[in-house]
Amino acid sequence: MSMKKPLFITILIFFSFVTHAQTVKVGAEITDKYLPIIKNKRVAVMANQTSMLRNEHLVDFLHRNNYNIVGIFSPEHGFRGTADAGEHVASSADNKTGIPIWSLYGSGGGKPAADKMKEFDVLLFDLQDVGLRFYTYYASMVRLMDACAEHNKKMIILDRPNPNGFYVDGPILDIKHKSGVGWLPIPVVHGMTLGELALMVNGEKWLPQGRICDVTVIRCENYTHQTRYELPIAPSPNLPNIQSIYLYPSICLFEGTVMSLGRGTSFPFQVYGHPNFKGSDFSFTPRSVSGAKNPPLLNRKCYGVDLRNVSHEYIWENGFDLSYVIDAYKNLKMGDKFFTNFFEKLVGVDYIRQDIIAGKSAQGIKDKWFCDVLKFKQQRRPYLLYEE
Repeated sequence: MSMKKPLFITILIFFSFVTHAQTVKVGAEITDKYLPIIKNKRVAVMANQTSMLRNEHLVDFLHRNNYNIVGIFSPEHGFRGTADAGEHVASSADNKTGIPIWSLYGSGGGKPAADKMKEFDVLLFDLQDVGLRFYTYYASMVRLMDACAEHNKKMIILDRPNPNGFYVDGPILDIKHKSGVGWLPIPVVHGMTLGELALMVNGEKWLPQGRICDVTVIRCENYTHQTRYELPIAPSPNLPNIQSIYLYPSICLFEGTVMSLGRGTSFPFQVYGHPNFKGSDFSFTPRSVSGAKNPPLLNRKCYGVDLRNVSHEYIWENGFDLSYVIDAYKNLKMGDKFFTNFFEKLVGVDYIRQDIIAGKSAQGIKDKWFCDVLKFKQQRRPYLLYEE
């Protein structure tokens, strides 16, 4: 036994060194790959609070180095990332640099007006995604790709790791349920970076009329799809930590039900509850807070389940997990009134609600999308930039 402890410590030190030596570098940090392309060009930037290279914001870095930034496009949650989900984000100007901010969220179908497209030569896109079909940043990217294709503008994607990029799970979207939270025929958990997804959009001709966007992807360094990448900055107000990001694929489904998933608390996407939930001592009360001004079940005491201490390994093992929704559905005994019309937009297919009502198990329903996952993994393979 005495020999094992020093050996174990040696192994830990070795792996700590390897991990440190192989620190992931995001696309924004690989400046020699994209600064020559934007030199002497009028540049528009799609960015938010996650668009950092080392300790400086991308816009501040470009502005400080005298690149001609003519406008900043902002996604859902705004340029500084403080708006509620789905909240209209007004156009304005960046207080720090004075550069105009052109909001893409809440009006005009998410595509820039033609007059804005005339103001720049190249679009630099840098957003931290979390790898889910219902997370809206990839849809913003696809709309911008379409606008750039229409107006013959170049687009550069500064790629970032996908914190849920190590697996694929869930059904492929039935296009009849296409919406702002389901834009492409992909599974709930697609396991791709935005750069890879952009290449797939072009390759599969998913833009309207088969348009192709002139896109260049600046790859991350020292990243593979098995890298467990923890985000240095929260990608949106209600995904405050890695626990919420890992639970997000499964817990987001409560947005399509009568339940609260903790919006308006300090632990959103890490709990679920309802005033009528039975048999639980755990409770929380959603309040009006920044990033969740009018959360579901506002000011009502909810009883439910606390997932903050569920291990990452358990979450990874179960992937896109319907058991939480099934548990709540059985507990409330409301039948179909448990669901809202938004549920199908999130899950992307009709059969999940029907099977839950019919009493099928989470694994029994999961088996139905097994072939979807195999099909998509094969379909996406030509577009992967990083080792699986």
